[in-house]
Amino acid sequence: MAPRFRLHHAPRSRAFRILWVLEELGAPYERVPHVLQHGTQKAPDFLAINPDGKLPALEDRGPNGDWAGVVVTESGAICAYLADAMELLAPPIGTPDRAIYAIFLAYAGAVLEPAMTDVAFARKEAPPPSTIGWASFDDGVARVERQITASGGPYLLGQDFTMADAMCGGLLRFAAGFGMFKPGPVTAGYLAALEERPAMVRAKAIEDAAQKAAEAS
Repeated sequence: MAPRFRLHHAPRSRAFRILWVLEELGAPYERVPHVLQHGTQKAPDFLAINPDGKLPALEDRGPNGDWAGVVVTESGAICAYLADAMELLAPPIGTPDRAIYAIFLAYAGAVLEPAMTDVAFARKEAPPPSTIGWASFDDGVARVERQITASGGPYLLGQDFTMADAMCGGLLRFAAGFGMFKPGPVTAGYLAALEERPAMVRAKAIEDAAQKAAEAS
């Protein structure tokens, strides 16, 4: 039987987070390679899967392999979906940690990503604070750091790595890698803990091989 999940992935894209969490979960999956420079994510067959023409996209054949047309897009939604489907990397519903988890699962997309975009593509004038729904990137990073410190680290919920770390940590890892900010001691320790995870090491090896294949195509 074919693997349950199909991940549409391109190297050096947001799809890396989902590649990483699939490795964390030990989930059965296959990787469908895309090359952004060739526009494969805009091809008609992929647009039938994700009309936005963006990666990542995850297809789910179901636990018995008999589902068809089940697609999840948007990194935060995919992470939440996989955590529920596999019953891993999330605090149980009805526990106090679920509240913190829910906040930071959403925080990456709702606050950190638009704030990072403001850093990368600075406006000529700062908008009035009342007109946007996210904090500055520095303030967003500071909130993540406060949570790590309060939990005792190394992750947002202390010793337990969750999908919230994949989202927030994955974005901070990306931003730091592109020199968008210089991590302070707390964030540096957080990112180091993520880099040391065996699933991260495996995902990076897959990503590097995919990048080489893309460059050769």
